[in-house]
Amino acid sequence: MNATLIAVALSLVSAGAYAAAAVAQSRLAGRTEPSTGVLRLLGRGAWWSAVGLNAGGALLHVAALNYGPLTLVQPLGALTLVAAVPLGARAAGRRAGRLEWRGTVLTLLGLGALLLTAGGSAPHETLTLPEALGVGAATMAVVAGLSRPGARPGLRHAAASGLTSGVASALTQTLTVAVTDHSGGPLFSWRLLTVALLVSAFAMGGLLLSQTAYRGGLGAPLAVVTLANPVAAAAIGLALLGERLQGGPVSLVLALVGTAAAVRGVILLSRAQARGGRDRGEAAVVPGPVADPLPSRVVIGSPRRADGTPLGAEPVAVGAEPLAVRMGGRPRP
Repeated sequence: MNATLIAVALSLVSAGAYAAAAVAQSRLAGRTEPSTGVLRLLGRGAWWSAVGLNAGGALLHVAALNYGPLTLVQPLGALTLVAAVPLGARAAGRRAGRLEWRGTVLTLLGLGALLLTAGGSAPHETLTLPEALGVGAATMAVVAGLSRPGARPGLRHAAASGLTSGVASALTQTLTVAVTDHSGGPLFSWRLLTVALLVSAFAMGGLLLSQTAYRGGLGAPLAVVTLANPVAAAAIGLALLGERLQGGPVSLVLALVGTAAAVRGVILLSRAQARGGRDRGEAAVVPGPVADPLPSRVVIGSPRRADGTPLGAEPVAVGAEPLAVRMGGRPRP
């Protein structure tokens, strides 16, 4: 088995682990108050389950980066959303719909086109210390801008999460290639220590930003994370690591078509997940008993149901007059 097949296989399993982690984080975020701090999350088993799944996906991703370039491994991260669709549907007790399948097919076709154009050789270039520091500083500046208070915080936090995760992947490849290099260079150096610290900071930052982004739902934020991650990593690979698309101009056209198809598929998947979330939310809204508008008219000590409504009282239907509450079949003034 050559390096390309190993990288693809590891990326597929990594995407499955990341998808399960995203579903777990989304369910945890839906049950968590927005004011809940990080320390409160550390005491919850669901949080550590999501962390374990993310860690497993990250280890597999690191292994894939040792066998394939960023332009090959990172686009396969879009399979996270493809895997999250059936997992999320199963967790919600429903089946994947037609829109979700259309998005899945388009995403897979787009990724297939990208795989044909991506370079298949194992990575050998690494970032220098000034390049790593420059990438880190630029990333932190962009994340600070995306994290400011304002409209659509979920999507902005998702974009920041995808950016930090993509940069962490690019830095991880530098770290992996440098550590596994058998040229006889020093294993520990200021460059490797700095890159390792940046990887840790960006990986943890991406995890916390995604947890914040998923508070408004899984679909659209996960789509933004899925798109921002490979864009950031591929940009670093093409600009700083000497990675190239194979096949010349024809390959470039095929890559653009594949990218457009994958983006369209991801958008359809995010719409399907958002629609599923709205449907579940509407189904969960059950009208409760209408409060008595004249509590002073109720005899103190009269028998009541468990919800506090007096026996014999019938809640008014939506659209009826506010005081038209029936008692014993006769309208009460």
